[in-house]
Amino acid sequence: MKKEAIHAFTARVTQASRSELTVILYEMILAELTEAQEAYGQGDLPGFEKELKRAQKYVSELMATLDYKYTISYDLMSLYLYVNKRIITAVMKREPEPIKSAQSVLQKLLTGFEGVSRQDKSGPMMKNTQKVYAGLTYGRGMLNETSLDPSTKGRGFIA
Repeated sequence: MKKEAIHAFTARVTQASRSELTVILYEMILAELTEAQEAYGQGDLPGFEKELKRAQKYVSELMATLDYKYTISYDLMSLYLYVNKRIITAVMKREPEPIKSAQSVLQKLLTGFEGVSRQDKSGPMMKNTQKVYAGLTYGRGMLNETSLDPSTKGRGFIA
């Protein structure tokens, strides 16, 4: 995954509720699968496998977080096992074709969990984190992104 995407996901994780964390994981898996396909298209087989293994780690995280008090967890586990199997097949065959069916399943799950996360009003899971206020400023020949936390008075320059 590219550094920009990692930073964006990191910022979102610090402010995410429980259901938003699941949405972020789905998005991270889909991003890794897309990058794996791009690596394959460029003839980079080690990069292809590396991205698939990262995606597989995220799928394993989804499996580990299931709560079996709820019946839907068993259905989700079946879907996660299917996605994991498709990723393994892509690694073993060294071709991106099996990834498409995994992406299809994940995209449908993502859509469902996005709806759930819009209704989740529980607030961020991580406490005592820096609030993210982002803005863009113009620098010489480029845009600069800044992040400020008004509650920290010890940061920055004093004029």
